[in-house]
Amino acid sequence: MMGAVAGAELHQDLRNAVRDLCGGFPDSYWRELDAARAYPETFVKALTDAGYLAALIPEEFGGSGLGVTEASIILEEINRSGGNAGACHAQMYTMGTLLRHGSAAQKRAFLPKIATGELRLQAFGVTEPTTGSDTTQLKTMATRTGDRYVVRGQKVFISRVEYSDLLLLVVRTTPIDQVKKRSDGLSILLVDLRQAIGHGLTVRPIRTMMNHATTELFFDDLEVPVDALVGDEGRGFRYLLDGLNAERILIAAECIGDGRWFIDRASRYAKERIVFNRPIGQNQGVQFPLARAHVNIEAADLMRFRAAELFDHGEPCGSEANMAKLLAADASWEAANVAIQTHGGFGFAEDYDIERKFRETRLYQVAPISTNLILAYVAEHVLGLPRSY
Repeated sequence: MMGAVAGAELHQDLRNAVRDLCGGFPDSYWRELDAARAYPETFVKALTDAGYLAALIPEEFGGSGLGVTEASIILEEINRSGGNAGACHAQMYTMGTLLRHGSAAQKRAFLPKIATGELRLQAFGVTEPTTGSDTTQLKTMATRTGDRYVVRGQKVFISRVEYSDLLLLVVRTTPIDQVKKRSDGLSILLVDLRQAIGHGLTVRPIRTMMNHATTELFFDDLEVPVDALVGDEGRGFRYLLDGLNAERILIAAECIGDGRWFIDRASRYAKERIVFNRPIGQNQGVQFPLARAHVNIEAADLMRFRAAELFDHGEPCGSEANMAKLLAADASWEAANVAIQTHGGFGFAEDYDIERKFRETRLYQVAPISTNLILAYVAEHVLGLPRSY
């Protein structure tokens, strides 16, 4: 019991500290960035300097050595403050691949510098134009030539490449027609973007409905040193899956932060907005959707913490991580729609910030894994139904 109390106090202290930091970056900061499609450089630096982006890095490498539970609280509070943790969340879950599967030399070389912010690991290259969610069919090839890999191919919807020093890149090192299982023959390379861009790697920005610094990458005989290989050649798909549970738990937390922000803003507006000589929040037609959205956010939050608890104890959590992401993404999208409806016409006005957050939280129905793929996972792996794809 004492441990649980101490843990709760730590979490509340962490929440308060992140809220204090986010208080220096009001709605206007994020609104102006969104209008200019700019990267929140000042915010990310403040977050890095405070040590929050090094939460999952062990203390021996200069990090905090915290768990996914604490990391999820940090990201939740960023979104709950009205910000967007998408600007920096990749560092939280990509570094796990380096931490668990990287060589001792790689960890010594990169993790301390990532912890201090001297290096930024914010980009994760998986998705391709022709394969989408079917990662085993990706076509970007890395061919071993002496002490280097030569990379040819294309990636799409890869965020923050222009603001990152390192890219965790998933490639095929053995052609798919030469492997027994389609998931074999994939590898992960830690690419130094400072050397790669303009020397075999071309980056093209993609303008999307939200400010996510998204790009398309073209690899034209990019040479990468062999010592950039993370783990063993051909085992990259396993390493990728190993990090997806953390990613889904952290994204779930961001959705919960969004949902609470929407409900807080809509509830406040419903109490202040007077129509027909009474606050609109007095009407059950306004109350009930808000109450329902709140209930669903709270339920999703419980699944988030259950998944994070299992993850931090090293126990299997694939089902829980997937369900947490599904429930939280659905709940935040429900809350976003309720907030728009509660604000009426003002919900579409930029100055109220609802439409910005509405666009941002819509992403999580689609990425980093679509709702349908999660349902397919649960159907097959939990309910034992035949594989559908």
